[in-house]
Amino acid sequence: MKNILDYSLDQKRALIAIALGALVISAFLFFASKGEAVEAPPIKIVESTPTKMFLVHVAGKVNKPGVYPVLEGSRVVDAIAAAGGAKKGVELSQINLARKVVDGEQIFLGDKPIELRSTNSKNYRGTIYVNRATVSQFDSLIGVGPVIAKRIIEYREKNGPFVDIADLQKVAGIGPKSFEKIKNRLSL
Repeated sequence: MKNILDYSLDQKRALIAIALGALVISAFLFFASKGEAVEAPPIKIVESTPTKMFLVHVAGKVNKPGVYPVLEGSRVVDAIAAAGGAKKGVELSQINLARKVVDGEQIFLGDKPIELRSTNSKNYRGTIYVNRATVSQFDSLIGVGPVIAKRIIEYREKNGPFVDIADLQKVAGIGPKSFEKIKNRLSL
């Protein structure tokens, strides 16, 4: 302590100046090193639009046949999965599993659709389901022979199921007049 008191007045002033300088530099570094507050970007709330639900009828060789709700944009494979999947041994290569389903359609798995009545002759008078009818069922319609019946089946296999029975007019050989004669016996 005695040595501190022995400093001259100029030396004491120099020590005080150095101490004050160190304080100023420390204060500057302290305040300069604090991060700046950055405003966080606003949180955007994305409201999802409600997705439409379609009803599809899955029939044939599936584990749980019936009518199932599926989301808009669903594929045939999704509808089959909703019905518990295909039964063991069912050949799925005959159906387009990647096709999008439409509301109210029927997806039928299996070799042949169920025929309620004999369709081997022109005497068949039942309702004809255009998305699963056979050549002989189409042939039973007035003005539709075996050639046009085969065209209907080929059109259905190439373009997928009919969405509306009026789409039958897209098949060569079925015009508006022919369609008017047969439309009462048709159903999807």
